[in-house]
Amino acid sequence: MKIESTIHDTTKLIEFEDDRAFVRIDELNLPYELLALDEGRFVLRSGKKTFILDNVNLNGTEIEFTLNGKWVNAKVRDDQMLLLDKLGFKVGGTSGEGSLKAPMPGKILNLMVNVGDEVKPGDPVVILEAMKMENELKAASAGKVTSINAEIGQSVEKNHIILEIESLG
Repeated sequence: MKIESTIHDTTKLIEFEDDRAFVRIDELNLPYELLALDEGRFVLRSGKKTFILDNVNLNGTEIEFTLNGKWVNAKVRDDQMLLLDKLGFKVGGTSGEGSLKAPMPGKILNLMVNVGDEVKPGDPVVILEAMKMENELKAASAGKVTSINAEIGQSVEKNHIILEIESLG
């Protein structure tokens, strides 16, 4: 599994080995062990170093946590997001006037919301199958779903407006 992590202005490519014993950060291979203590609290060991991760909060592609007591904000992109970016597709729905548009041609597999539902940024709202992959599209803004312009099983083109979200503010 590969992820790209950006903290401040520094971006690192992180690749987890299949056996989950080593992680590759850029060109450096490091042994690691991640232990869950309780909800939102972890111990990370790498070599002779130990780190405490606490207050973990995930919001879409942003992760906020404390690392040995210091707050860290990171933006993370997974394998799928990196691949879609490499192919020239924008990940997630594009946001414009509260509309969620198909980032690529595909088939609607699941609508996870109904008209009238309230959503917040990062909430999954649609599963779109494209290039034989299931892509979870997320709400870009907070609000109420006012219309759904697609059905399960429907094929949509790039930029098709799948649903509209009206701001609650």
